[in-house]
Amino acid sequence: MLHVILHMARDEAPMTSAQIGLMLGTNAAVVRRTMAGLREAGYVRSEKGHHGGWQLACDLMQVTLLDVYHAVGGPRIFAIGADNHNPDCAVEQVVNAALADAMREAETLLITRLGAVSLADLAADFDRLCVARGDAGPGHAHG
Repeated sequence: MLHVILHMARDEAPMTSAQIGLMLGTNAAVVRRTMAGLREAGYVRSEKGHHGGWQLACDLMQVTLLDVYHAVGGPRIFAIGADNHNPDCAVEQVVNAALADAMREAETLLITRLGAVSLADLAADFDRLCVARGDAGPGHAHG
């Protein structure tokens, strides 16, 4: 969804779920489900009708990567680690003990970094890259 948000930041025209689906290689129903979380968080809005579609509804300076991650219902940060905190298996006990502190530290660092990057930061980087590549106008950058 970051891909979509950055394109929306460059082009003020609404984007339909079908257009976004083509951009992401998925279908419009998946787009609507995913965008619903962004809409509920107030980051995008949608309008129905002939000239409708999805548009930004927020100040990109106020939204971080972590905010977007939470809005789209991201999975657990890490898929490895202790799923069973009181295992009967000695192997699980050893593995859980070895991973617990490292996973907590890594998750804290990742969350801190995601929270430090605003969508405006990404949009500015995107604009600089587009200008450098000669894709200066809205709608011309295909990332």
